Amino acid sequence: MAESAFTGVWRRFDQLSVAELHALLKLRVDVFVVEQACPYREIDGLDPQAEHYLLRDADGALAGCLRLFAPGVNGPQARLGRIVVAPQRRGLKLGHQLVAEGIARARALHPGCAIALSAQAHLEDFYAGHGFAAVSPPYLEDGIAHVDMLLGGAD
Repeated sequence: MAESAFTGVWRRFDQLSVAELHALLKLRVDVFVVEQACPYREIDGLDPQAEHYLLRDADGALAGCLRLFAPGVNGPQARLGRIVVAPQRRGLKLGHQLVAEGIARARALHPGCAIALSAQAHLEDFYAGHGFAAVSPPYLEDGIAHVDMLLGGAD
């Protein structure tokens, strides 16, 4: 399926339909908890404070998603998180599309503000390709190596 066959939409938490919320949580649990064998509190109470990007295929199935926090909500910078691509959609560069959309949205809503994320350490080069730089040494979070990364504010 070509990348152009995917469409995205931004939703505040209170705009998510029950079906959208179910698909979003199911994808995140399937990947972050089950696939990565990492039992942690996926429903962390922060989703209501985030804006969510849902990337769908031509049939409307969720292919990927992320969440975006405004500065001051989950740290001093804007923050991207829970960036995930459905296993059956990997290899289509949708992760790049998700991150680019997250950066564009953060820049549009919060001009000049830096953007932070906590990356799994093996994805550091992926995020560096989008302009993020590591700002911490690797650390364990829920048994998985992570690194804090930052994309500077626009000039």
